[in-house]
Amino acid sequence: MRLRIDLAYDGTDFRGWATQPGLRTVQHHVESALAVALRIGVRHDDPPGSARVPVVCAGRTDAGVHARGQVVHADVDEERVLASAGRSPAPPLEALVRRLNGILPPDVVVRRVVRAPDGFDARFSATWRRYVYRVADRPKTLDPLTRREVLAWPRPLDVDLLRSASTHLVGHHDFASFCKRREGATTVRTLLDLDWRRTPAGVVEATVRADAFCHSMVRALVGCLLAVGEGRRPPEWPAQLLVERERSAQVAVAHAHGLTLEEVAYPDDHELALRADQTRARRAELPPSDTSEETA
Repeated sequence: MRLRIDLAYDGTDFRGWATQPGLRTVQHHVESALAVALRIGVRHDDPPGSARVPVVCAGRTDAGVHARGQVVHADVDEERVLASAGRSPAPPLEALVRRLNGILPPDVVVRRVVRAPDGFDARFSATWRRYVYRVADRPKTLDPLTRREVLAWPRPLDVDLLRSASTHLVGHHDFASFCKRREGATTVRTLLDLDWRRTPAGVVEATVRADAFCHSMVRALVGCLLAVGEGRRPPEWPAQLLVERERSAQVAVAHAHGLTLEEVAYPDDHELALRADQTRARRAELPPSDTSEETA
């Protein structure tokens, strides 16, 4: 059976989502906890903690980035799920949630485990991901209790300037100017929303929603726009960089700890498999002269 697992984590002490040898990662902890919860053993000569149940996530977060709405899937033996509940009076998947949270470290929490519908793929079935970046730009908004998830910015920001500069970035573009290129991977994305607001508490929040993101894209966009918001760059500057399609050393990537993956959206169950097939098809590169915006 395929499980859908919804989880949240504080990314401060992790080296990102993806498993890396010798480093503390969210994926490693989740996969190891599933193996323990489902009583999947290893050979007597294998090192402790080496048993793992592979999972696929909706979005691989970088080191220091947090998540409230991460989604993963795992393919498991249904009999093991039933057996793992033991004598618990709760339904097996509810019992699995409690068991996983008893195994995982306190900076990772499983919120829900359900049987995934046919065709569900945590990564490829997703229609969009929503991130929020939080900035405290005034002394009265600095809070030591939220310092691990809110960036402390030394200069005041103009939210109207931030909104104005963000307008031309929304749409279907090649975001090569704001991504770390990877061999064989496209940097074409559809940015659905990029909006800024000041919360009642005075914190500045950027909400960024797209069909998908390339490596470091959100943090590069935020870093570029912060330069506009504090008055060092004109509102037209981000759009000029977008057209160049070349990563600029003038763009500072914003610190990871201000960023949180808040939500991942999926289509109706009967459209999941089709969406996954469409997403797997490599996005077509935009021609060099095409800078127009298109709807998703």
